[in-house]
Amino acid sequence: MGGLRKILGAAAAASAILVAASANAQEVKHYRFAYDQPKTTGYGILGDIFGDKLKELSKGTMLIDQYAGAQLGQEPQVLQLVKSGDIEFCISSSANAATLSPEAGVMSMHFLFRSEAHLIKAIADPEVSRAVKAMIAETVQGTHVIALATLGLRDMYSKREIRKIEDMKGLKVRVQATPTEDVMFPAYGAQIVHMPFGSVYTSLQTGVMDVAENGVNVYLANKHYEVAPVLSMTEHEANNSLVWVSDKLWNSLTPEQQGWVQAAADEANQKQPAKAIELEHQSLSKLKSIGVKVVADVDKSGFTAIADPYLDKLSRQLGPHAEKIKTLIRAIN
Repeated sequence: MGGLRKILGAAAAASAILVAASANAQEVKHYRFAYDQPKTTGYGILGDIFGDKLKELSKGTMLIDQYAGAQLGQEPQVLQLVKSGDIEFCISSSANAATLSPEAGVMSMHFLFRSEAHLIKAIADPEVSRAVKAMIAETVQGTHVIALATLGLRDMYSKREIRKIEDMKGLKVRVQATPTEDVMFPAYGAQIVHMPFGSVYTSLQTGVMDVAENGVNVYLANKHYEVAPVLSMTEHEANNSLVWVSDKLWNSLTPEQQGWVQAAADEANQKQPAKAIELEHQSLSKLKSIGVKVVADVDKSGFTAIADPYLDKLSRQLGPHAEKIKTLIRAIN
């Protein structure tokens, strides 16, 4: 009889362990984190920092699955899917964020950032982050922003050199989905072409457009140098990004879990900008080594003479949030 009790006791204990293990297994949740660039870009750096920190803080119960390279759609579509709660997290450019909140176009204004060092400082500045989050909270429903990031400064690439503003005259330039772009490129004498990022390669190849502009690493990672082998370092705009979370997910989390998500996002915000700029420099070296022509000495004076007055004018037109963000960024030394 004693032997039977021992066997039953051992069976009950084993069963309890299995139930506990099963409960623990159920607590592990996977979340989709979508973006439209390859994993090898600054978006992948951001995803890794965020995912690693969230895994650490949640003791392995909250895991991020990265869907890179537009696997779940281009940014405007993915933003809608995050709003509806069908995707939990995504990264979008600030320009594509302007499709939801037009004031987000402030982050894409030309020559708002004076240098890479200024950009790193501004994106990691807590006051700038707070102002952007407040703008989104007031203007967008269904999702909110938990972090800012950057891929560095944007440059122009084409089959020809752009050394000064006069070289822009009459050229067809692909622009992003923000009204600020629609104003600036025509002011430089160019024509604008709207298209999703995924169509840029073919359009450069076929001559539908003459010029595209993006970060150095994005240009490398997407092999745009194959169809536009001249990179002109105009540094006219920053490649800024916002990290979004679905309100459907956010509202389902406990306060503790929300704290983990925000802490992981804060970690990404502090560490990603400098790493992304480092990746830009590595990418430029790689491009030079494979024979891409890099025009380093672009005369920016003609561009800035036109762009500077627009900083105040456009931010005022966009709205009070945009004006506040512009003022905060310009004040950073």
